[in-house]
Amino acid sequence: MAARTDNFQSPDYFKVDELLTEEHILIRETVRKYVKREISPIIEEYAQKGEFPKHIIKQLGDLGCFGPTIPEQYGGGGLDYLAYGLMMQELERGDSGVRSTASVQGSLVMFPIYQYGSEEQRKKYLPKLASGDWLGCFGLTEPDHGSDPSSMITNIRDAGDHVILNGAKMWISNSPFAQVAVVWAKDETGEIRGVIVEKGMEGFSTPTTHGKWSLRASATGELVFDQVKVPKENIFPNVKGLKGPLGCLTKARYGIAWGAIGAAMDCYDTALNYSKERIQFGKPIGGFQLQQKKLAEMITEITKAQLLNWRLGVLMNEGKVNPQQVSMAKRNACEVATNICRDARQILGGMGISGEYPVMRHMMNLESVITYEGTHDIHLLITGMDVTGFNAFK
Repeated sequence: MAARTDNFQSPDYFKVDELLTEEHILIRETVRKYVKREISPIIEEYAQKGEFPKHIIKQLGDLGCFGPTIPEQYGGGGLDYLAYGLMMQELERGDSGVRSTASVQGSLVMFPIYQYGSEEQRKKYLPKLASGDWLGCFGLTEPDHGSDPSSMITNIRDAGDHVILNGAKMWISNSPFAQVAVVWAKDETGEIRGVIVEKGMEGFSTPTTHGKWSLRASATGELVFDQVKVPKENIFPNVKGLKGPLGCLTKARYGIAWGAIGAAMDCYDTALNYSKERIQFGKPIGGFQLQQKKLAEMITEITKAQLLNWRLGVLMNEGKVNPQQVSMAKRNACEVATNICRDARQILGGMGISGEYPVMRHMMNLESVITYEGTHDIHLLITGMDVTGFNAFK
């Protein structure tokens, strides 16, 4: 397959860039140039093959995309949440799987080690994860427990100077190539604890998940624990209960809110350019009312999401955000993006399913993004409970 030339131009209908600092824009442009140079020319081929481009791990580390909000003393970027959001937007504009790799590393592995871990754990793991020398993964979802993680059966039991870990996790991004896994398991009292499991520990395996029609250029697998001995110093000392993994998910969902709009922007830009070039009935199809309706609705929804994400980033920076606000932004971005991708596919007609264009790949990817880290319906219920005070989960 011929490498695609990436001529993406970012839509900014309400001049949101004026709300950003020069540093924010510089960071975004740096990641955008990286995606145009290193991701766009290769990603279609990797997605078609169902293969993860492992060489990008070190590139993402060098670019500062792993743990950008983690303090510099641990190898992170020491950046704010607007910068982080813009980085995720640009990575997912390239491919959702690429953004997933970075999101998992930063929000689901590095964040809990920094937030819940000991100083020894921070010093041991964070610099290697930040540089891309090590890849990490996050073990919460189980074969029988997705939206209800509190019912997990993966468990640890005390065995002196270590614990014995048993159980299994599935749909784990990065797991086939990860050197370290942040795993959530119940102790003997039924309390959920976080433990750091390293590749090579006896009884720990990471089988690859095959047969995906979505996130095909992302590495997905399982985590299987069969009497794994984990040293007690690998247990997070500073958190107990479900608030541990949920705190990680709030950070990751924030990144998804920005990322999904990156995919939407790519589809909009592709459809807009195609509508100006494709001639039917003697004129460009962009001159027909129905195509203009689609494009007008796309840019409107992108603009609304950009403003929502910007405001969410400001609240994150000020420490005023709540998980329900992040939940709304994640659900909105995913719904907007899936609708925009679908309309872009219609504008491209038959070419919309071709690997010559990124639209169908984004469409398939977003079918995972709209489900993982809280499904569309679960996020609706989170908002519903927040505004009514009634719990519809039980």
